[in-house]
Amino acid sequence: QVQLVESGGGLVQAGGSLRLSCAASGRTFSSYAMGWFRQAPWTEREFVAAINWSCGSTYYADSVKGRFTIYRDNAKNTLYLKINSLKPEDTAIYYCAARNIPSGDYVPPFVRAYVYWGQGTQVTVSS
Repeated sequence: QVQLVESGGGLVQAGGSLRLSCAASGRTFSSYAMGWFRQAPWTEREFVAAINWSCGSTYYADSVKGRFTIYRDNAKNTLYLKINSLKPEDTAIYYCAARNIPSGDYVPPFVRAYVYWGQGTQVTVSS
C-alpha cells in the first residue's frame, strides 16, 4: 500500500521558517517527479513546487519563488520543502504528491498530473 505522510507543519510567526517532510512508503518514487501543493480554506488546491526524479529540475509557483526550496533524498524516499520568510498568505494545508509514470525533466504543476497524495500538514502563519 502506497503512503505519503507529511510532517513539519505548525504555527509560526510571519518571517519564520519551516521544513516540511514527506515520507513515502509502499513503493520507490526515485524515478518519478514529486511535488508540493497547498489548499487554503474555501480555495482550490494550488501548485507550490515540484522536482523531477534526479533533482536536476525544479519548478516553483511565482508566489513562492525565492522563499521555498524543494528537494528530495531518493535514498530515504523522502521529499522536503524548506520554507523561509513565511507570510500570512502562506497559511494552508500542504500536501505532497507523486507521479506514477516517468517524466524525465518535466515537472508538471497540475493537480491532475499526480496520482499519489498525502493527507496534508497544516501550516499557519500569524501576522
